[in-house]
Amino acid sequence: MSVMSSSIDLAKLKTLIEINARINSSYSDVDTLLVYILESAMCLVECESSSLLLVKEDGTLRFVVALGPKGAEAQNIPVDKSSIAGWVAANNKSLIINNVSSDPRFNNTVQRKTGYVTRKMIAIPMRVKGQCIGVIELINKTGSRDFNNDDLMILELLSSLAAIAYSNAYSYRSAQDKISVLQNTIDSGSEYHSFVAKSPAILDLLRVIDEVAKTNSSVLITGESGVGKELFAEQLHLKSPRVGKPFVRVNCAALSAPLLESELFGHVKGAFTDAVSDREGRFEAANGGTLFLDEIGELPLDLQAKLLRVLQEHSFERVGSNTTINVDVRIVAATNRDLEKMVAEGAFRGDLFYRLNVLPLHIPPLRERKEDIEPLSSFFLKRLSGETKKNFTGFSSAAMRMLYDYYWPGNIRELENSIERACVLGNPPVIQAEDLHISVPDNTSASRREDTSFDSMADDIVTASDGDRTLKTALTKFKTAYVKRILNETSWNQTEAGRILGIQRTYVSRLLNELHIR
Repeated sequence: MSVMSSSIDLAKLKTLIEINARINSSYSDVDTLLVYILESAMCLVECESSSLLLVKEDGTLRFVVALGPKGAEAQNIPVDKSSIAGWVAANNKSLIINNVSSDPRFNNTVQRKTGYVTRKMIAIPMRVKGQCIGVIELINKTGSRDFNNDDLMILELLSSLAAIAYSNAYSYRSAQDKISVLQNTIDSGSEYHSFVAKSPAILDLLRVIDEVAKTNSSVLITGESGVGKELFAEQLHLKSPRVGKPFVRVNCAALSAPLLESELFGHVKGAFTDAVSDREGRFEAANGGTLFLDEIGELPLDLQAKLLRVLQEHSFERVGSNTTINVDVRIVAATNRDLEKMVAEGAFRGDLFYRLNVLPLHIPPLRERKEDIEPLSSFFLKRLSGETKKNFTGFSSAAMRMLYDYYWPGNIRELENSIERACVLGNPPVIQAEDLHISVPDNTSASRREDTSFDSMADDIVTASDGDRTLKTALTKFKTAYVKRILNETSWNQTEAGRILGIQRTYVSRLLNELHIR
């Protein structure tokens, strides 16, 4: 049936063109796009409610979008394949039913649970490459009118657009996840890092690791971003009886929640749309060895429950499978977040925290172990001189003094970046202070300014405290002022502000809410 032979008016054609343009300009947020398409469909055919259901592997359907008087209640109700939507999906054909209650294919489960009576319905398959992947339903035309062939025609066009939107968004999301997996694989390569340390604090930690490594207990490594938590996890593995077995790394913040579950626990063929074959997860890959979970504070709550079970029972199931797999894996987790505070806020499971925190290790920031600055700088300079093909032999006295005087909010990662920049911009044989491009104030004048600034700041806090001069209130006032200052310096770039503050971007966002910063 062609568009030209229908009675679709100009306004409806304009709506279709607008939907098509929106699909072609944005497909990263498929849910919002599908809601827009269904809202447009309801306007075009003038009906009370609409829904989009996707076909699951077992032939049943699940609501992705449900709009109308009882849409929110219907959202979580599974739809049996012995229903009108199930028939449309199985036969890949559209239906117009203007007396739903008398149709033998009608399943009243959703109607019974929501109380919303379905009198008339039009249902259209949503096809990708000719295969039905979902069903669009429009229910109860306004004014008790019947659905007709003109309605069917325009809805079939909309269904084609919805299929394109879904297909584009799925491809986009799949590509993004594959990029994340590849990046995660690159970032967590099998080679171990060189360990460079001279400070008493780190040498003491290494002696602790010698003892901790002999056990199988879980270890939680904490410390600011960039202090080298992964290197300490490597040392735990290398000094343990598991050294001949795999050391597997997972960055919990690098992957979306569904992909992270598959990465950790694996999946079976058909578990989801892109699962074309069985796949081993990181737990199986690490069997007998050590699994390093970096940025554990970013692990979604539902996966926290599954991880807790593995810690307690040493068993799990792949995604989409009922077969239990037993593993012998030591867990080493790391975070720069305050997990105890997250537990108090309900953002992290308390039982999981206590299982991970059996043997805690805290890595001090670089500014608290300045004896490591010189050996680390020399190590980075030697490596980066080769990479930049410049024969640097060392640092000028002014440059080394600057390295010692700087605060290093980004810790060792920032130190490495600064020396790399100096190797690129500087001229051999030595790195000069100006090559480092870091700002260290003059000690004498800075001291005077700090005294004056501190007194002024203290006066401001007292003045603004409304009589409450407790330390807690003063710290909150200071934190608010300091975070605002860093945000202003970075033009409110939260990622850059987080780097300077030595915290994750997500924690910056939380601070804005906690401190009521706008």
